[in-house]
Amino acid sequence: MIKNSVQPATAAAREETLEWERLLGSLWDSRWRLALATALAALLGGLYALLATPVYEATAMAQVEQPTSGASLLRQSLDNAGEQFSATQDEVALVNSRYVLGKTVDSQGLTVRVSAETFPLVGKGIARLLGKPLPQLAIAELAVPADMQGEPLTLSVREDQRFTLSLDGRTLLRGRAGETLQDGAWRLRVTTLSAEPGATFSVVKLARQQAIDDLRRTLSIALAGKESGIMTFKLESEDPQRAKRVLQNITENYLQQNIDRKTEEAQRMLAFLARQLPQIRASLNQAENRLNQFRRQNDSVDLSLEAKSVLDTQVQLEAQLNELTFRESEISKLYTRAHPAYRALLEKRATLEQEKARLGKQVQNLPKTQQEVLRLTRDVQVDQQVYMQLLNKQQELNISKAGTVGNIRIIDAAETAIKPIKPQKMLIVILALLGGATITAAIILLRSAFHRGIGDTAALEKCGINVYATVPLSLWQSKRNRSQQLLLTRAGGERLPILAQEQPEDLAVEAFRSLRTSLHFAMTEASNNILMVSGASPASGKSFASINLAAVLAQAGQRVLLIDGDMRKGFLHRWLSNDAQRGLSDILVGQLEPSLSVRTTAIANLDFVPRGQVPPNPSELLMHPRFTDFLRWAGQRYDMVLIDTPPILAVTDAAIIGHHAGTSLMVVRFAANSIKQVETSLRRFEQNGVVVKGVILNGVVQKAVTDVGYYNFAYPSHREEGEAASGT
Repeated sequence: MIKNSVQPATAAAREETLEWERLLGSLWDSRWRLALATALAALLGGLYALLATPVYEATAMAQVEQPTSGASLLRQSLDNAGEQFSATQDEVALVNSRYVLGKTVDSQGLTVRVSAETFPLVGKGIARLLGKPLPQLAIAELAVPADMQGEPLTLSVREDQRFTLSLDGRTLLRGRAGETLQDGAWRLRVTTLSAEPGATFSVVKLARQQAIDDLRRTLSIALAGKESGIMTFKLESEDPQRAKRVLQNITENYLQQNIDRKTEEAQRMLAFLARQLPQIRASLNQAENRLNQFRRQNDSVDLSLEAKSVLDTQVQLEAQLNELTFRESEISKLYTRAHPAYRALLEKRATLEQEKARLGKQVQNLPKTQQEVLRLTRDVQVDQQVYMQLLNKQQELNISKAGTVGNIRIIDAAETAIKPIKPQKMLIVILALLGGATITAAIILLRSAFHRGIGDTAALEKCGINVYATVPLSLWQSKRNRSQQLLLTRAGGERLPILAQEQPEDLAVEAFRSLRTSLHFAMTEASNNILMVSGASPASGKSFASINLAAVLAQAGQRVLLIDGDMRKGFLHRWLSNDAQRGLSDILVGQLEPSLSVRTTAIANLDFVPRGQVPPNPSELLMHPRFTDFLRWAGQRYDMVLIDTPPILAVTDAAIIGHHAGTSLMVVRFAANSIKQVETSLRRFEQNGVVVKGVILNGVVQKAVTDVGYYNFAYPSHREEGEAASGT
């Protein structure tokens, strides 16, 4: 029981190991292709790194400090303990805001995008390598209709600094550099134009929001640490000077908004004072006029010592109440009425109001004239004091505003690095190298994993299919015939060489000799001496197998008749006679006697019958009694009759011919035909009553995954041994 359970597991492990070996072997077999693809990828990566437009990076640094001054002196007196500021994500978001970036877009003209039209992908790189300056165009102003924003316009350079602006071939504006051109909603002013006549530029007017978004994508902000107040700004651009200029403008706008935010309160209070001072001055003038008029009417009545004392006290109270009013306006922004500081202010106001009421009662005990003089004098002095307080406050706010520097400090102004940050040439080449190798290896492995072509004889034998011969791919034959397609379509010219005749020691020829031996015993029980050679599909090499098998049979002393049974596309005549006329089809239609169709060849004991003229009905001709009579005639006169037939999966001719053959073989192509194709072909023969003895595995290539013995056990001839000994 233990043995039975272990064997399947061992077999499964063996299958998995073999699969991995097959995949790794496919990589080894394709090593030159892998190396070539990797080298090509590295070359392309190097070309890209060489021709890619360099990108420069401008950097700047700023610090967010603890505030040392504020817009409001009153606030500082109420809150002396400030919190420690640090650069946070809020500051980063502030820099990326439309408020800051929008100002840069407006001041730097970033809503206009200009690019010289060069050869796609590599034009700028080639010009840079050749030292040729690119055309330059600077636009100070461009206005387009709202629905034309984002549309690419074409600016074409003419003679004498003239140009035309067009859209889809329709001219919009014409003019010269330095002029302001306008036509309806279209407006253009070019300040710089340095280009040869015929040069063209692509000009795009971007929406303001799109320009802000584009600028935001090229800008990056990094914090030096979580609790750090240091921010590093980076901006990328193909133009190093533009990168520096734009980043410097961004930092200046960020700094200015910080100062504006700090002085915003002072600015509002100054505006308020600017409105109040004229009113207070007018009220003071009116109070002085009323006092002077009353004194004239009452002969310059003076106040008694008691009245003067009351007046001074009232004026001081009014001054204190006015001061409390200012303080309350400040403290109400910071605290609620329940806060101790706010409650203390309210209590002090209540005390002053009580004292003011008490003095009011004391004034009522004075004579009427003294009361009126006291009232008028008090109004004048109070208005004077209020006016002076407002003037002092205005001066304080102006000084505070002028001294406000914000809590942002620019440590490093914008500067562009000398060397570009992109492309990183070495990294690109390495990545291209690795990417090319990885992708190529993946393709090879995927093709190997999903490829169903026959890789060795074990796959056929596992399905119960007899393998009569394994024919290695002949390098000599491959050099003569670059591809099977060339062999099929070639017309005219010299006769094709027969491998068994030209290279008798080739491993492929030795395989056919081994097949000859196997057939000698296999055909002893056959009904006749007719051998059919067919194929599973076109380009399997059945004609190559037929001609060389016939040659080695003839070389063994047997009289062999080779018949081209493929009356549709047969081309055995290209090896033997260069003439396909007067052949099998002519015999079957009754136009030619069999003896007149037989042709002798350069190989002793080998005769040949070509296909004849291409008939419209080959299958019907094969079913005619003349075909049976012809084969009977040939079988009586030759030791072996070998018929090359069309592939069974293409036409039914092979099934018809197979009924007349005592032995049938089928040629399958290594790595081209699949097991399914072979099984389908054999099943089709079986359905037609034809028994295929076995298959010939043709075109076997030595690979790491191939398990055949011819490459490993070659048996050199005396001539080869002599050449090896002589060093040739």
